Amino acid sequence: MYAQVLHECKPITEKPLKLSRLSKPVAAAGEVLIKVRACGICRTDLHVVEGELNAARYKLPVIPGHQVVGTIETAPEGSLFRKGQRVGVAWLHETCSTCRFCSSGRENLCENPEFTGWTRHGGFAEYLSAPADFVYNLPGGLSDIDAAPLLCAGIIGYRCLRQCGLEDWAGARLGIYGFGAAGHLAIQIARFRGADVYVFTRDHARHQKLAEELGAEWVGDTFASPPVLLDASIVFAPAGEIIPAALKALDRDGRLVLGGIHMSPISEFPYQAIYWEKVVRSVANNTRADGRQFLAEAVEANVKTHTQVFPLKSANEALLALKTDAIKGAGVLVI
Repeated sequence: MYAQVLHECKPITEKPLKLSRLSKPVAAAGEVLIKVRACGICRTDLHVVEGELNAARYKLPVIPGHQVVGTIETAPEGSLFRKGQRVGVAWLHETCSTCRFCSSGRENLCENPEFTGWTRHGGFAEYLSAPADFVYNLPGGLSDIDAAPLLCAGIIGYRCLRQCGLEDWAGARLGIYGFGAAGHLAIQIARFRGADVYVFTRDHARHQKLAEELGAEWVGDTFASPPVLLDASIVFAPAGEIIPAALKALDRDGRLVLGGIHMSPISEFPYQAIYWEKVVRSVANNTRADGRQFLAEAVEANVKTHTQVFPLKSANEALLALKTDAIKGAGVLVI
């Protein structure tokens, strides 16, 4: 099979991914073998490639990619999956199932997890093996290209919405900082629930226009002041300097949710910026329940993905486009 392989972490401008011919993976006990049809690209892929995550977790060489759509080639005996069935694989590849977090329904905080496209080979390849228990059955009505971004951008955005702490979404004021793959999906769920959404993004030509098309109540630059104070906000951009401005835009008892796995250092801010019982909370990974619930609500809300397609051979170019905010919506590799 052909795959894009990372042998050494380098800036994406140096094109560290190498298109290589490898043996097709063999599914282990309890795993399915998947023929990959599409794989979304994500800022986490960029962080993996450029070496910005926990160095102790890297197992190079690795095949990146964790928004995988494909069809079952082989499945373990007794599995609910059948050959030819379309499925998805997301970031959370497997958990230990025994630590205190897994045992209490918080598998996203597992002490010994594996991650697709980082600690285990991912979907920038023609084939992928994955534990059957962590594979999603995908809803019909979506093309492979449209389904791929749902498996990380969609799921992590959904968990961010959950952490906003809003009990009544009707008329709630939600801020979104950064309007790429996750932002353009989260706004659709939030508006479906009845929220007014305020979008902060530096890109005028692509991201601000898309936010307006998707029904944002207000759209402005990253550090602009919104016309009203907000009940909650999500920061998808990996830029710590945004945090003080986002806190300032929150109303009393507001919650600021940080949706990235990696972020630059957070700028210093005065205590008064977090006073009035404001909360800053990170989001770590997702549970399988998050994934299943999001996919169901995405169908109900008629969520539409906006994508730009790249061939597998252009994975480096696709990630560079992502880094420079040159993609409107989500990027997807077609295998």
